[in-house]
Amino acid sequence: MDLNNDPVDHIDEKDLGEHIHALVRRLYPICRSITGDGLRKTLRIINSYAALEIREVPSGSRAYDWQIPREWNVRDAYIRDSLGNRVVDFKKNNLHLMGYSVPVNKKAKREELLGHLHTMPEHPDWIPYRYSYYKDDWGFCLSDNALKALNEPEYDVYIDSTLENGHLSYGEAYFPGTSSDEILFSAHACHPSLCNDNLSGLAIAAYLARTIGSKKHRYSYRFLFLPTTIGPLAWLSRNEDKLSRIKHGLVLACLGDAGISTYQESRIGNADTDRAMVVALRDSGTPFNVRPFTPYGYDQRQYCSPGFNLPVGCIMRSPNGCYPEYHTSADNLDFVQPAPLADSFSKILATINVLENDYKYLNLRPKGEPQLGRRGLFDKAAELGLMWILNYSDGHHSLLDIAEISGHRFTFLKEGADALVETGLIKQIS
Repeated sequence: MDLNNDPVDHIDEKDLGEHIHALVRRLYPICRSITGDGLRKTLRIINSYAALEIREVPSGSRAYDWQIPREWNVRDAYIRDSLGNRVVDFKKNNLHLMGYSVPVNKKAKREELLGHLHTMPEHPDWIPYRYSYYKDDWGFCLSDNALKALNEPEYDVYIDSTLENGHLSYGEAYFPGTSSDEILFSAHACHPSLCNDNLSGLAIAAYLARTIGSKKHRYSYRFLFLPTTIGPLAWLSRNEDKLSRIKHGLVLACLGDAGISTYQESRIGNADTDRAMVVALRDSGTPFNVRPFTPYGYDQRQYCSPGFNLPVGCIMRSPNGCYPEYHTSADNLDFVQPAPLADSFSKILATINVLENDYKYLNLRPKGEPQLGRRGLFDKAAELGLMWILNYSDGHHSLLDIAEISGHRFTFLKEGADALVETGLIKQIS
């Protein structure tokens, strides 16, 4: 299977980034959190691309050492001055309200209010993103310049929110293949208006699911769209019977900025997932970074926890926390662009193609070098790495092994292996 030769719904590849960016734009205004109606609305939109089963886990349910929190919803929030002006307004930018803020309706002295305000003095025009998921609190986020203008002795503070027993929602799409062995993709769906950290991964995962769902494939594929940390824990705690099927996995995040592609390895470190991703990045011909696993960052730390140790890595461009726009209002629709979104999509798709086509072969004429000229293959021998394939088709080395040993592009080796199979010089054995 070569998914690269059949873009999503026949979208021209040069336009694919525009389509992914359009989905980012559609999701951008929604106020998301780890529970609530904003998360559900996001999943309903993704459902139109990826045919999701939307699951609901009740508040209070256990997920290992964690408990599903109360559901949070917000209708309005503001700080108002003595003239009735909203000097901080949730409806103008949902980052203005600290996530999971409890309801408030009071007059607050300036000194009290300052203890609940968050800014970024180093970037005085930006609004930071803050939250308090598991501790009852309230707060507002604003630019440092806006904070300096708050000179009145008292302000009206209003947060029309609810924290009630409800559900945690997540979306799951499953596409069976000829094998029950699975490739897992996971994207977090809980941040508000942050385009790179959140929406880039969601949008690319949606288009990947749309692509996979329309093709025949060797592996089965599972896509998870869920709130960070508590979402994977909820899914893992309810699906331990499925975990032995997961042979490869990727967490998708921070995929739309101008930085070079960065891959963080699984805890295993040399899993086939890790090797395939590195070969795909190498074959792209563009610069990339590979980072070792760390138990920080995105949800690979849950999938890779020692009780599971799943082969799940994380593909990004600029890693989380390593660019100044991270978790701020500057992570906006201008910060993510169509070209890097399309580039990230193509590299993930190339990784899928490596995994789908990573077979072992057996040389049927292993004694000496077969005569390629009379089989019409002599001129293609070097280009397609035929000698490498013939030499290492010993039943022990896969095509991925040969790509790593030889340095040849995986797609060329696959073409070469197909040609050698066709002429009866090798056969696929696994």
